[in-house]
Parts: sequence; C-alpha cells; structure tokens
Amino acid sequence: MDAIGIIPARFHSTRFEGKVLADINGKPMIQHVWERARQAKLLDDLIVACDDERIYKVVKEFGGNAIFTAKGHASGTDRITEIANPLEVKIVLNIQADEPMLHPSIIDSIIESLKMDETLSVATVIKKIEHPEEINDSNVVKVVIDKNNFALYFSRLPIPFIRDEQNQEMVYYKHLGIYGYTKDFLFTYKNLPQSRLEKLEKLEQLRILENGYRIKVVETKFETYGVDTPQDLLKVRGLVK
Repeated sequence: MDAIGIIPARFHSTRFEGKVLADINGKPMIQHVWERARQAKLLDDLIVACDDERIYKVVKEFGGNAIFTAKGHASGTDRITEIANPLEVKIVLNIQADEPMLHPSIIDSIIESLKMDETLSVATVIKKIEHPEEINDSNVVKVVIDKNNFALYFSRLPIPFIRDEQNQEMVYYKHLGIYGYTKDFLFTYKNLPQSRLEKLEKLEQLRILENGYRIKVVETKFETYGVDTPQDLLKVRGLVK
C-alpha cells in the first residue's frame, strides 16, 4: 500500500472524556471523521485505533474498521505505530478523531507532498487564521514557516510577535492536527525521547524540530474545528447543521 490513514481514538480524554462518541446531529463524532476521511482519493486503507470497547462497538456498527491497541500508550503517535508496525505501507497518516469537519482534500494534499519529494519524512497542514479570537486561544496552535514551506516553530502563543503593527501585515497561521509520515520515520520519531520544548508547550511535533528534523507544511483553504471542550462541541453541532 502507498498510504493508509489511522485515527487514534481513546475514550479517556483529559479535557473531555468520551468526546469521540459525542453526538453531532445524530452521529457520533468518530463517524463524522471516518466518513470524511473515507472520501480522500489517495488512501488505500483507513483504520480506527481504539483502546475502549465502547469505541470499537460504535465504529463496527457504522461499518468502520476498528482495531484494539494497548491501553497504556502515552500518545496517539504510539497508538498508530502499533497498528502500522506489521503493515507493508510507505506513508502513514495520523488523522485526529476530534476533527469532525475535516475536508478529505487535506488528506490527499499531505500524501501528494510526501510522494512528490522522497526526501521528506513528515508533512502537516496549516491554514491562515481568519478569526481574530483564535490568535490568543491556546487551544489553537500557531506556526511560523520558512520560505520553502518548512515549519520553524509551533506554539500555543501568538507567533510571530508583531512589534510595529503599522508597518507589518498581520498574518498568522494555525496548525491543523493531521500528520503524514513515512513509515520509517514514524518509528524513528517514536523512539526519540520527549524534548524540552515538547514538554513545555505540550506539543508533540516540537520533538521533531528539536531533534533537527524538518516538517513540510501544506497550506489549505478549508477550515476545520477541533473539539477539545463541551463548548467546542456545541459550536461544531451548529456548523455541521
């Protein structure tokens, strides 16, 4: 297989337990994610990696492919690595289970970028921030990039800092939580120890940058809305409706 998508889905989320099963206009959130991801043209397979019988049952009921993983994984990356390990595949996508409005073209754009340049190990997606309230929202991860579209840094704080607003165009980009890895790099990444910046910001991707690896970024025009809190869920219900 060229590319597979894995949706790591755990029940005991710290900020919103059971959110992947939360109802959004008659369907559980994980079903919305699954159905949108299935529309991607370049995925050869799609799997929900779950740690709870309740998630497994729901996914099977709507016709999805679910596989149990160990409960003790520290991160979604560890969970997808367990699933990917025995598979013959070149590219593995980590698709977030709390992004019910994910556009399938975002998945295809990541796969295309990794296929076009075999020197790349990891790619992700960014979008220009259009809603000013997101700039200071710590749940919205900001990113700055270089001229070749590689990430320089990710932060929960607004970056860059605009010192002179009169002379600078105020452009901020947010990171959308979906990654594509080559299978080889996925295992390299998993075996790297947690980095100092990763621990401070609580952002896994900083481990990659802090160890000297590059992250290619692809810009999208499509908006997504992650569900981190019950308030986010109410917002997404309205948008989906």
